[in-house]
Amino acid sequence: MTGGAAFFGRGIGGVYRCSTGISARLPLFVARIPAGFPSPADDYIDCALDLNELLVRHPAATFFVRVSGDSMTGAGIFSGDILVVDRAEQAAHNSIVIAELDGELTVKRLVREGSALYLFPENPAYRPIQVTGDTAFSVWGVVVHVIRSLRGERS
Repeated sequence: MTGGAAFFGRGIGGVYRCSTGISARLPLFVARIPAGFPSPADDYIDCALDLNELLVRHPAATFFVRVSGDSMTGAGIFSGDILVVDRAEQAAHNSIVIAELDGELTVKRLVREGSALYLFPENPAYRPIQVTGDTAFSVWGVVVHVIRSLRGERS
């Protein structure tokens, strides 16, 4: 089962290495911000939050990819999002992974059904891909975080 861009829902728009040489410590406020009704905000800073510490567990094995396409919208992954991918994490049943399939990179949910292995999209417009012995397949890493700009895709 192979196919082109329509089959995969496009794929990966770019791959970027993780650089932890720069620390970006930003203030983290103690108060949680409700997503429902507004409440008075506490303006006490709890600590400095380093995004590398928050998002990157294994710096040498972590990279970022920009998503291109709509096959994972049901998992909250949209075109233009940046995925934090950890190659040191073990891919397991139901993990969202970056996989190389017949020379193309794709982001999908890894599903094991008995002895069969599938890459499942999270959009009903696309069908699952069964990984067979005839398929050139490898898992590049496990998606551990999604970074989304509310201002649209950035290059």
